[in-house]
Amino acid sequence: MCENLKMTNPIHKTVKKPSSPASFHGFIDKSVNEGYHLSMAKVSSFYKKISLLRERYYKSAASKQSLLSLISEAEVAEQVYNSNAIENSTLTLEETEKILLQIDLDRYISERELFEAKNLARVVSYIDKKAKEQELTIDVILSLHKILLSNIRDDAAGRFRKDNEWVRVGSYIAIDPKKITTNIEKMLARYYASSHENIIRRIALLHLTFEHIHPFIDGNGRIGRVINNYLLIREGFVPINIKFIDREKYYEAFMEFDKKNSTAIMEDIVGKAIMNSYHKRLAYLEGATIMTLGDYAKKYKLSHSNLLNKANRQTIEAFLEKGVWKIGVRR
Repeated sequence: MCENLKMTNPIHKTVKKPSSPASFHGFIDKSVNEGYHLSMAKVSSFYKKISLLRERYYKSAASKQSLLSLISEAEVAEQVYNSNAIENSTLTLEETEKILLQIDLDRYISERELFEAKNLARVVSYIDKKAKEQELTIDVILSLHKILLSNIRDDAAGRFRKDNEWVRVGSYIAIDPKKITTNIEKMLARYYASSHENIIRRIALLHLTFEHIHPFIDGNGRIGRVINNYLLIREGFVPINIKFIDREKYYEAFMEFDKKNSTAIMEDIVGKAIMNSYHKRLAYLEGATIMTLGDYAKKYKLSHSNLLNKANRQTIEAFLEKGVWKIGVRR
């Protein structure tokens, strides 16, 4: 998540040590008010749908590992593009794909943007295997961050903020560098202790918590989104892709958490992203005929705008791929 929640310039700022600690610093020890969760009915509906999709996915994925690998490989550029674009990268999806394929671009880009794309692609590919081998720990988080900032900020890569490295996140000063390790440990402990809760709520709360701690000088948002997928993969779910086009709602989720200690918006984002990811994989795994939602509407004489509304709410098995809404049509 970007270090400043203003849409026009979401870049973190390093600041001097505050004269008094922000009241938010104690948030880690609070329980999220249950009244501010996404409604129980909606979460339950999300989770039931995801459970059914997950069951279909495992049945369809049997003996199709090569297809799954191709899907994962094809998604890397899209994951990289969206996550970097949320952080104000100027690279388009097409340019990101070219960089990862080592094809020259038609314009000049900074060395930083070049390494941001290449490094994040390495991290995204790396966690697909690593998450299945080892649980998420502070050492794992630091190792992912070291890869991410290699050749970008080598002085800050693979370590938390220290000494007087204070940063402003939106309207508040992020947690005291001396308290980062303790609070990350608490965050992880709370996540693992809540295994009885549904995955939507657990991922939403952990992501909001991580970004509010803001443990690094740079790379917090990208590592935070990588951590989401690390945990989803480890728990046996599919990875998600938080889209750049949803950035405004994504920022609202952090502001809601900051002001109300609420996870509702982030739960909605995570739940829909998981369903979107399953819808895409199932369309390929089940051999569906994949068409754009626009073509689907024309063929079956349906309202395109109504279908788009349903797709955004994930009440139909549509999925967003390279910025285009698609749907799998079963014979």
